[in-house]
Amino acid sequence: MSPVTAYRRLFRLAGPFYVVTAFLGRLPLAMSQMGAMLLVASTTGSYAAGGLAAGSLAVANALSSPVGGSLADRYGQRPVVLVQSVVGGLGLLAIVALASADAPSRALVAAAAVTGLFLPQIGPLARVRWRPITAGTGERRDQLVATAFSYEGAADEATFVLGPMLLGLLIAVAAPGAGLVLAAVLLLVFGCAFALHPTARLTHAARPDGAPRGRLLTPALVVLMGAQLLIGSLFGSVQTGTSVLSIASGHTGAAGLIHGLLGVGSVVAGLSLAAVPERVGLPTRMLASAGALAVLTLPLLLVGSLGALVAAVLVLGFAVAPYMITNFTMGERAVPATRVGAAMTLLAAATGLGYAVGSALAGRLADTHGHHGAFVVTVASAAATLGLALGAGPLLRRTTPTPDLSFSASRGNLQHHSVQ
Repeated sequence: MSPVTAYRRLFRLAGPFYVVTAFLGRLPLAMSQMGAMLLVASTTGSYAAGGLAAGSLAVANALSSPVGGSLADRYGQRPVVLVQSVVGGLGLLAIVALASADAPSRALVAAAAVTGLFLPQIGPLARVRWRPITAGTGERRDQLVATAFSYEGAADEATFVLGPMLLGLLIAVAAPGAGLVLAAVLLLVFGCAFALHPTARLTHAARPDGAPRGRLLTPALVVLMGAQLLIGSLFGSVQTGTSVLSIASGHTGAAGLIHGLLGVGSVVAGLSLAAVPERVGLPTRMLASAGALAVLTLPLLLVGSLGALVAAVLVLGFAVAPYMITNFTMGERAVPATRVGAAMTLLAAATGLGYAVGSALAGRLADTHGHHGAFVVTVASAAATLGLALGAGPLLRRTTPTPDLSFSASRGNLQHHSVQ
């Protein structure tokens, strides 16, 4: 089956409304962190307060998202995502209202943290739905699921390009709080639509007593969390280094656009990953993409102009999505079927924490060594992904095989029988 045929079949199985809903529903998360930072900074006049609000939102979301994933595994995605979407959307509106009322910075930071606790991780939860969606498709099912994960990786990257662009446009033509208002509306509409979509019923693979079965923190999943922590560190350090060079060059506004180029290459590579032959195993793909990351980050140590940085970041993006898509695909296979929601959100949380770590380390080095100091963290993170892929290859080959799964649906509820 060609990649084009696989994508057409996937979208036909899920329906265009689901595809659009799942894509737009994840945009608010991509907009919320930067939106909170810009709004709080402009309202209080303090970049420190803006950074603290954004960081509080991000850390709170990273800590709470695995809890949300576990609850979705236990009770189903519908009630969990519905509550998250409503409370998270209202929380974003509360931040705007507090900022408009000139609330003190500590109140804005607290509101951002509470909001972060409830923002749903729709991207990881959408990945969980594809295996039951493709039930009954025969021997090509695993190829369809792999293609679906390629699409999801590309969709995640696209939202993190589109989200900041929408923020910048709204702030330019409206007001600092306009971006968060749009994010709130999108979450209340499309987050709730994602929760209520019929596919949400297919993911409830818990036992009748509601207790998920099987071990979550398997050795393979722990390795993959480490892998996502490292790629998050790469993201954070690239953004820091890009910002430092842009400011030094007198083009502060270019930082967001240049960082977005990382996502452009990643989207293209992610969609193309469906063309990789099935005989190329997932650990091998992880090793190849980690090697590409290690090589393609090296030019960042040599860049001295925005033009050179644009070229380096654009090319680097082509290695990002294959690495992340492979990790998430192995994560789905590394845990029992009843724990997949928690596993996906744990991987997303590890990425967010890595982003914070990478940003902090890169910022410290940039204070004394400029953008090259920040990019040292990028290169080190990429080298660590290669070392991890080499060291963990045997473990991943043993514990993340192509699963032998069967699904049967009755009255909209999925019964999932997995051989572990």
